[in-house]
Amino acid sequence: MIPLFHRLRLSPVLGFILVGVAVGPFGLAMLADRVPLLGIIMLNRPETIEPIAELGISMMMFMIGLELSLERLRVMRHLVFGFGLSQFVLCAVTIGAIAYALGAPPVLAAVVGPALSMSSTAVVVQVLSHEKRLGGPVGRASLGVLLLQDIAAVPVLFVIGVFGARGNMVTWAIVQAVLVILGLIIAGRLVLRPLFRSVARTGSPELFVAACLLVILATGLAAAEVDLPMELGSLIAGLLLAETEFRRQIEVTIDPFKGLLLGVFLISVGMSLDLADIAADAPRVVLGGIVLVVVKLVIVACLARAFGLRWVTGLQAGLLLGPGGEFGFVILGLARAGGLIGADVVRFPLVVAVATMACIPLMSTLGRLLARRAPIAPAIDPALLVPMLDDATPRVIIAGFGRVGETVASMLEVHGVAYVAVDTDTDRVAAQRKLRRSVYWGDITRTELLHRLHVETARALVVTMSDHAASDRLVAAARAVRGDLLIVVRARDARHAAHLYAIGASDAVPETIEASLQLSEAVLIDLGVPMGPVIASIHERRAELQAEIKAMAPQAEIRPLGRRRLRDMLPRAG
Repeated sequence: MIPLFHRLRLSPVLGFILVGVAVGPFGLAMLADRVPLLGIIMLNRPETIEPIAELGISMMMFMIGLELSLERLRVMRHLVFGFGLSQFVLCAVTIGAIAYALGAPPVLAAVVGPALSMSSTAVVVQVLSHEKRLGGPVGRASLGVLLLQDIAAVPVLFVIGVFGARGNMVTWAIVQAVLVILGLIIAGRLVLRPLFRSVARTGSPELFVAACLLVILATGLAAAEVDLPMELGSLIAGLLLAETEFRRQIEVTIDPFKGLLLGVFLISVGMSLDLADIAADAPRVVLGGIVLVVVKLVIVACLARAFGLRWVTGLQAGLLLGPGGEFGFVILGLARAGGLIGADVVRFPLVVAVATMACIPLMSTLGRLLARRAPIAPAIDPALLVPMLDDATPRVIIAGFGRVGETVASMLEVHGVAYVAVDTDTDRVAAQRKLRRSVYWGDITRTELLHRLHVETARALVVTMSDHAASDRLVAAARAVRGDLLIVVRARDARHAAHLYAIGASDAVPETIEASLQLSEAVLIDLGVPMGPVIASIHERRAELQAEIKAMAPQAEIRPLGRRRLRDMLPRAG
């Protein structure tokens, strides 16, 4: 099912959960009595895979610790201990108050509040990683909140333990927990680096894998011995190893295990979904899920704005963090085991948490659609905005001023060609303005901005943006404004380059092809082939590939304005 979901470009998280529904006790296992062969692939007892599922979450927390490091945690303190802490407290209080207003006993409301305020670190991180958004604004904001929630689970579990325990047991449990955490930190500082140095000297990949697994298991089990979450011990180990020189190799070693074991956890989530039970109580479950997501969405979005993030970032993060999470299961389970709440009242919040978790991939898709259809302009320093240029001197217009755009600008400066650049990253624009470069902030795909830049007298338009959809819109808009403009565009690959030629590009430069040509040139020269013949053959091959790409777009009006026109421009400027 997972390859099928990949082929359909759907989140594998949803695939894992559906696998759990299918093989679990509430899925095809119900037919095992009639079809005995189904018993081979069915799991009637979900508890048999719970230890593996828990290990998957521990590995994920270990990897988060590796990514954060103590230094990075200090840098992210604004998001973690500001944004994250505010979100957790407000959500816990609000959800608890709603539960109490609906007739829940005070103890149940006090437990349900923090339990349902938890979000799913496992699913959210998996979805963001799959969508390659973990390092973006939404990913960083979500990760800051999730990390705080994982840390906050420790005092929440302590409080539940206090109410469920008696006498000196509570004090002794707290002392044990503090001693174990301090012991993990001290032992990690003293032991981990020498351990991995010894393992690395053996040159054995198998031993390195064993050492990684040993650290995760040992720290997790040490935390579990004093009734702390295993995930906390693994997180501490990851934070300590992030300071060592073995961090990157450990990430590469553990990543396949993490992916597989997280898949087992997601399957266990699916196995707990009783579709018949949910269908029988569908109105309450749907209403409860909507209330939970909307309450957390509003709180996250408002806090995101208060902490300086864009509304669109807050909305997307709120949709991801709105559903329940795996720590909610732990909190509710511990409260039930301690006799604070009954087994009958736990069922509904558990069902709501699991059902909303299954919707996280869909929530992520909805967030991206909202961001695409309703862009919200950030507050921009007026000094960074594109002014009406006071003269119509012919310039090269550069759309996008990342590494590619900056390189193009540097080459134009070498040859004395005037240019003006536009980018949507305010920090980058501000940095370049300090260097006295003609770089401004704006959405260059808008026709009025092209006119403000005097596109009617521009010598060329160079499009270097990594957002290829925006590049397409810009090329079409610029060609509609001026039919004879030289437009040179950065393309993703040959097919994208053919599309750009079809909509009006003068020259499209595919990233993959140019990288292969440069690699070929470097190899031939390093092998001792004379540079002259190498350069000539590279130019010939480039021309052949360009002709093939143009042939892929036969309906396009290919304009004879390519590299030859640009090369002719440079000497005149000198």
